[in-house]
Amino acid sequence: MKSIQPRSATGTRLPASIDADLTRMTIHIGGLHASRQPLLLDTVLGSCIAACLYDPVLGMGGMNHFMLPEGSDPGDPTSTRYGVNAMELLISDLMKLGADRRRFQAKVFGGGHVLNIRESLDGVPQRNIDFVRRFLETEQIPIVREDLGGYQPRRVLFQTHTGKVFLKYLGKTEAERTAEEEVVYLISLKKQKTDGDVTLF
Repeated sequence: MKSIQPRSATGTRLPASIDADLTRMTIHIGGLHASRQPLLLDTVLGSCIAACLYDPVLGMGGMNHFMLPEGSDPGDPTSTRYGVNAMELLISDLMKLGADRRRFQAKVFGGGHVLNIRESLDGVPQRNIDFVRRFLETEQIPIVREDLGGYQPRRVLFQTHTGKVFLKYLGKTEAERTAEEEVVYLISLKKQKTDGDVTLF
């Protein structure tokens, strides 16, 4: 399986081959979006995973960004911060727009070891990688490109109408910021507990 070659990590300008008039949408942790219209979906990943699904016949696709393979938030059984829900909802949203899941192709990114915290928490990247590969294999959706693991965060730009992806490894400053955001978010998830009608936070 081929991996997409990373773009230069210098500068913040978009690659010249991206249509300047294309509407860009940023996908944050727990976000997902599917579109029939041409869009540029943009996300930054550390230990998280982004799955890009694409129907090449209709020329439409979508992206998610999840933090953990499985879990639940009190009172929110459809939380897309977790891989199972994020994958199922992305597939469902694309099908509602007319896409045929039998034609889906997947491109997956992330799972970087960027969290500077104890090993029990830093097992998250490999768990995420194992989950997304297993999920897509079970759903018989082929992974046509991937860039997973390693020790750097990534910026991923996905064109929903062409299925084309632009990938950039991030520098040290951006890496530290991404890792810090993920640590705060991950620890907050692990602290969420419910005791009857009282939620600890």
